Amino acid sequence: MNKQLLIFDFDGTLIDSVPDLADATNAMLTTLGKDTYPIETIRNWIGNGSRMLVERALVGDITVPEGALTKAEADHAEQIFFEAYTKIGGSKTVAYPDVDSGLKQLHAAGYTLALVTNKPIRFVPKILESFGWQDLFSEVMGGDSLSTKKPDPAPLLHVCTQLGITPDQAIMIGDSRNDILAGQNANMDTLGLSYGYNYGQDIRELGPTEAFDHFTDLVTWIMKDNI
Repeated sequence: MNKQLLIFDFDGTLIDSVPDLADATNAMLTTLGKDTYPIETIRNWIGNGSRMLVERALVGDITVPEGALTKAEADHAEQIFFEAYTKIGGSKTVAYPDVDSGLKQLHAAGYTLALVTNKPIRFVPKILESFGWQDLFSEVMGGDSLSTKKPDPAPLLHVCTQLGITPDQAIMIGDSRNDILAGQNANMDTLGLSYGYNYGQDIRELGPTEAFDHFTDLVTWIMKDNI
């Protein structure tokens, strides 16, 4: 395959941040005098960035009807969510099994690693530092780093441009339809992980180049196929 660049998603791929995101979401809802939701319900609302999570929580459904919320309502709620998430500080966020060792193995093998997440960029550095990963990634993009986010291919193509690597030399790795579609839209190979946040859909249904149930199997596949 002769790949040089591995672009990773963050939440649901490298880290499980659902407990903290759920706590922040319910804190927002409580502040607004609305009903709260169990963590498994909120889990299905994660993956399209903070704004969509907030809007889904406000209407209590994964589908937000057009006109259900005013911009002012959503702006106000999102600000409350940001404040709550900042206070929580990632205390319950954990790395998935074998991710720490796998990332270090790939980095040591000479691959260039990048991170493209739909999480607002302001929250990313602190989480990376908490795991000691800040030096592993040559480029880091948040959901608000550009005017568009995944599944738009723009963040992936921007990373390639910044690093001087062509899309055909890159792989997009993630757990959700936004990751796979972004990679496909950028004409990249894609690798799917089945354990993350994909709204109950099997990642394999989206047609990634390959899919894996465990991060260690993904690392083994990359190392084997790129000898």
